[in-house]
Amino acid sequence: MIITISREYGAGGHTIGKRVAEELGFEFYDKDIIRAAVRESGMEMEEIRQVEEEISRTEMFLRMISPAAYVDHQNSIRSIEQRSIVEFALKGPCVILGRSADDILEKAGLLSLNIFLYASEIHRAVRVGSLIGSDNPTEIQKKMHKTDAARRAYYESFTGKKWGDSKNYHLCLDTGILGYDACVKLICEAARSAEAFRE
Repeated sequence: MIITISREYGAGGHTIGKRVAEELGFEFYDKDIIRAAVRESGMEMEEIRQVEEEISRTEMFLRMISPAAYVDHQNSIRSIEQRSIVEFALKGPCVILGRSADDILEKAGLLSLNIFLYASEIHRAVRVGSLIGSDNPTEIQKKMHKTDAARRAYYESFTGKKWGDSKNYHLCLDTGILGYDACVKLICEAARSAEAFRE
């Protein structure tokens, strides 16, 4: 059983994903995917992070002077990550956070239980403030919107699907209303049910 988790920033995806993996005895992959890409490509961690989740000055410059070079650069990183995600999935049961793993595994012919986690801005703002060490509402909101916009653009540009659309996932959970404990329990139950159904 492979579980993929997509999430809004501040919805607790990392915490919930890790707890689900621990509960089920699965491996958990998050930044490991980037690290695998770094090791293989020789690129700097920050460079890859920028290509994935931000429009950096370097990228804007590349886009202006050489659009083809920018696309090749982005697709190269994407290709490395795709291979890494498939390799992790083939190793055995795991939880994979982000990186549009749901779409990658589907295209590779591998079954997965796909989860989307979201919450209201109020609930997420509390979490984000803690993550970035700020109690400035403007700064928190800006960080939330920027990160979500980047995740949406990344997902939609490579999958052709709408990020956060319930049709793309098996289970969508409001972590702010349900709480982390209930979300962990629901995902674990869904995974066990899906596994039993497949058998």
